[in-house]
Amino acid sequence: MSTILLIEDNEIITKGLDYLFTQENYLLLSANTLEKAREYIRNKDYDLILLDVTLPDGDGFEFFASMKNEITVPLIFLTAKDLSDDIVNGLELGAADYITKPFHNRELLLRIQNALKYKQEDKGLKIEDITINPLKMEVQKGEEIINFTTLEYQLFLYLVENKNRIVTREMLYDKIYELSGNDVNDNTLTVYIKRIREKLGREDIIKTIKGIGYRV
Repeated sequence: MSTILLIEDNEIITKGLDYLFTQENYLLLSANTLEKAREYIRNKDYDLILLDVTLPDGDGFEFFASMKNEITVPLIFLTAKDLSDDIVNGLELGAADYITKPFHNRELLLRIQNALKYKQEDKGLKIEDITINPLKMEVQKGEEIINFTTLEYQLFLYLVENKNRIVTREMLYDKIYELSGNDVNDNTLTVYIKRIREKLGREDIIKTIKGIGYRV
């Protein structure tokens, strides 16, 4: 049974979702203020967060930005705002999805199912003490976030997604072109891999297969 943390001050919505989630075999935790939500988040006993943008004690976007490093599960913004700038803002912050009120129950359930499925798939993106969180586009070494550029992150993710398989240099050239629109030469690719290794602080994660490419 998955547990959903609902951060919402509308009592009618909370009661309605409590009934809906019970029927769908979800357990609901609810907080009607951001202060109470912080306590739940730090306990980390939940699988997904539904966060309203407008709450009595603050803004949901600002709250998510401030708590981002402590939130390790998918988050869906739940709000009456449907402006495109708000939607883009929420997604750029790293939210898994965004749904506006009023909403259809089946649509909300589908979005929750998709986000939870994504979370399950993400569990395999771990190499020893290195963890990739695709929802946040972050790489962590232990508790420390590694400061990759977007292209470095995408290249490392591509290598990890092909774990235990050889990724040829030609495949990586194509990946870089797909991501940046730029052609690169052999020396440039070598520099990218060198930088990734340096930031990981590990030489053994990405192995060089001489004359062919690389393998995680």
